[in-house]
Amino acid sequence: MSHQGAIGPHKVVLGTYSTHEAAQHSVDILAEHKFPVEHVTIVGTGLKLEERILGRWTLGRALLTGAGTGAWIGLLIGIIFWIVTPWVLGAVITAIILGAVFGAVFSAVAYFLQKRAYTSAPSVVADRYDILVDAEFAEEARRLLAAVLSTIDHSR
Repeated sequence: MSHQGAIGPHKVVLGTYSTHEAAQHSVDILAEHKFPVEHVTIVGTGLKLEERILGRWTLGRALLTGAGTGAWIGLLIGIIFWIVTPWVLGAVITAIILGAVFGAVFSAVAYFLQKRAYTSAPSVVADRYDILVDAEFAEEARRLLAAVLSTIDHSR
């Protein structure tokens, strides 16, 4: 942790972390020790878009993905029909098949319109993550984190 000081009239920086997971871990520690975490905020600064490439996006992959999604939607609709008309299992099977067909068709159309040869997972990441806490709870939070972290350091 570093960078302690006041942010605005009501919030105080409790600590600064290089990863979101590290910031979340500190808030988890506070929550586990019954600290009122509703007074805590995690703020990321230096935001940037990071796009992780998952693989090639082919027509076959688009068809399989669309069919799978369509089948799940078909299953949901089929179950609703089954609840309304009990013991007619054919409605569920038909809905799954139709969902898979329509899902594959729509996904194929999207594939040809998209003209992108890869699939990805975009996410927003920050250069640093500050944990802010309401000023009146700052001293208690600092004391609690220091006590827990010193216990962890001594046990190594």
